[in-house]
Amino acid sequence: MQEKNIPTKIYLEENEIPRYWYNVRADMKEKPAPLLNPGTHQPMTVEELSGVFCEELAKQELDDDTRLVEIPEEIRELYKMYRPSPLMRAYRLEKYLKTPAKIYYKFEGNNTSGSHKLNSALAQAYYAKKQGLKGVTTETGAGQWGTALAMACSFFNLDCKVFMVKVSYEQKPFRREVMRTYGASVTPSPSTETQVGRKLLEEFPGTTGSLGCAISEAVEVAVGTEGYKYVLGSVLNQVLLHQSVIGLEAKTALDKYGIVPDTIIGCAGGGSNLGGLIAPFMGEKLRGERDYEIIAVEPASCPSFTRGKFLYDFCDTGKVCPLAKMYTLGSGFIPSPNHAGGLRYHGMSGILSELYDKGYMNATSVFQTEVFKAAEMFARTEGILPAPESSHAICATIKEAEKCKETGEEKTILFGLTGTGYFDMTAYEAFHDGKMSDYAPTDEELEKSLAQTPKF
Repeated sequence: MQEKNIPTKIYLEENEIPRYWYNVRADMKEKPAPLLNPGTHQPMTVEELSGVFCEELAKQELDDDTRLVEIPEEIRELYKMYRPSPLMRAYRLEKYLKTPAKIYYKFEGNNTSGSHKLNSALAQAYYAKKQGLKGVTTETGAGQWGTALAMACSFFNLDCKVFMVKVSYEQKPFRREVMRTYGASVTPSPSTETQVGRKLLEEFPGTTGSLGCAISEAVEVAVGTEGYKYVLGSVLNQVLLHQSVIGLEAKTALDKYGIVPDTIIGCAGGGSNLGGLIAPFMGEKLRGERDYEIIAVEPASCPSFTRGKFLYDFCDTGKVCPLAKMYTLGSGFIPSPNHAGGLRYHGMSGILSELYDKGYMNATSVFQTEVFKAAEMFARTEGILPAPESSHAICATIKEAEKCKETGEEKTILFGLTGTGYFDMTAYEAFHDGKMSDYAPTDEELEKSLAQTPKF
């Protein structure tokens, strides 16, 4: 039964869109380890990073001290197309599970790109245009980031070159066509267009690709093409900064009704959605104002947190990007091609890695058949077809709610519904036809991959 005065959808007003991004690093006593120059092993400077990234984004990347960063009005105006996004109460899912838990989710799929990725894509395209660039290059896995960036670039009349992980390029042709509709060029990675791509194809004929490989190709093209810079959709500090609008809005909506979550759950690939969702809550935790249980959920086929190591590693397979200290499986790790969703990156955000290592958050991994079982349950109860990535968080949320059923605990759970799954029907088809299988890398496979991490 619906609780009195608590609506199913909690909407904010347009004027409640955040005016500032929140930089959680400002409240971290132990900052994330600095990015290192791969040649000198010294901390990267703004000048060095500006050789690859837009200058303003390079500054945001290295800023550990500014707590609130003002959102340019032009970006806020574009946010108004789809923000504030609704905070939803999953009454029907609660009833189906017969759980005393109260389940809320922040829904980021109500824009054409279909995911939270647009929050950072608009910001990065804005700074590229402001710098006078002709275009940008990037990588994309399942396609949400590439779609969002293509959309953002069309608003700012920027050229957009996307290298899409080959297995996703083949599995998700419609996601590719959305990018092309917005004017982007889309190339399956690894490709023959770059030195890195040709080398990988020669070394691993028939490879299905990885995000690390696509990043290398995008960086190579950006560095070698006048008027272009590289932009990234996850992992980086700047991206988590932009995505903080998710958590800031969620907290404002909860505060309106005096709701305090006990547990906050998000899917984790590189960390953009999870980092954005937990930002203001983690800030309170770091400042000692309130405690929360925070759970990162990753695929068992790409388990950076739960089976990786916390050390310096290359951000890309081609080993041309800076070194980052993060939980990693090794930059050469390539997830199994049977992995249906995104969350394919070999490492994790440096911010989240530091917080996880210091015990401020927990992590769990789940198999994709149980992920799609949870997705189906959610679709049938809540009426939204969730993205496979989001469904990792749904899966963990259901498990937490079932624990509450066993103990009788009336826990309040908040999770991030990062987007919709309408371009992921090939994966849903495989699940429904019983053709989807589970896979987890062996210890030997991970040891081989991690053995290639830099030693210094």
